Amino acid sequence: MSEPASISTGIAARYATAIFELAKESKKLPALEGDLDAIESALADSADFRGLITSPIYARDEQAKAIGAIAAKMGLSDLTANSLSLMAQKRRLFVLPQLAQQLRGLIADEKGEVIAEVTAAKAMTEVQQYKLAKSLKSSIGKNVKISMAVDETLIGGLIVKVGSKMIDTSIRSKLAALQNTMKEVG
Repeated sequence: MSEPASISTGIAARYATAIFELAKESKKLPALEGDLDAIESALADSADFRGLITSPIYARDEQAKAIGAIAAKMGLSDLTANSLSLMAQKRRLFVLPQLAQQLRGLIADEKGEVIAEVTAAKAMTEVQQYKLAKSLKSSIGKNVKISMAVDETLIGGLIVKVGSKMIDTSIRSKLAALQNTMKEVG
């Protein structure tokens, strides 16, 4: 891991731990999960939002005002809105994607779940995700929550990451392996 990435992860971990503990203490973990859904959706759907949290051209007070307005518009809980405002004042909004990921992990641990990051060539239906989660639960022994991503370059198949384990059944990886084998032979 590169140094800047490890610094971002460390900052995100500290904020995530503090936010998680406050939410747990005040019995607001379900509200925090809802806030995470909204934040992750905004990160995925809005280039302007991603620009706001990463661009150095915005002053601290501009970023804080903007994030306050966005939090109010999204209907985020006071805990999340105040945390985002503090992060803006400290110029730490750039770690928001890592923060969301860390919080998801802490919430999953609290619920006895594990998060499986699944990348597929095309979107999976709810039934397919349910069957995959059920299959993973039988091999892992914990409830599995699917975090879905689509990457059309896989051609077909899946890449499943659970903790430090990765299962790659994509056609792209199989073609790459075949290509390497052909190079070795000829």
